[in-house]
Parts: sequence; structure tokens; C-alpha cells
Amino acid sequence: MSKINLTYEEALAELQQIVTALEEDQLGMDALSEKVERAGTLLQYCKQKLHNTEENLDNILEKLN
Repeated sequence: MSKINLTYEEALAELQQIVTALEEDQLGMDALSEKVERAGTLLQYCKQKLHNTEENLDNILEKLN
């Protein structure tokens, strides 16, 4: 996965913009492949951020018990 220098919220907002562009058929053929690839990268990034946050919360809660 390429390095993404965004917050989770920024990545999610960009992903939502791509989805909207796809749904509204706003992308030309040249941009389509690029945007779909970027969406995949953003999805992986968001999933990893969520996974890391879940692990961190589990560790904190475990220490509290």
C-alpha cells in the first residue's frame, strides 16, 4: 500500500467524493482507472486505521480490567 498522508476523516471524504463521481458518471474514461485504483488504496488505508484503532482500544480496555 502506498503511503497516505491523510487523516482517516480526510481519506474517507476523498473516498466519498470518488464514489459520488462514479455514481453521477462524472469521470471520463481516462480518469476512471486512476480513480478506482485510488479508491482501493483509500479503502485499504481506512480499514487499516480502523483495525489499528480497535486494537488500541482493546489494549486500553484490557489494561483497565
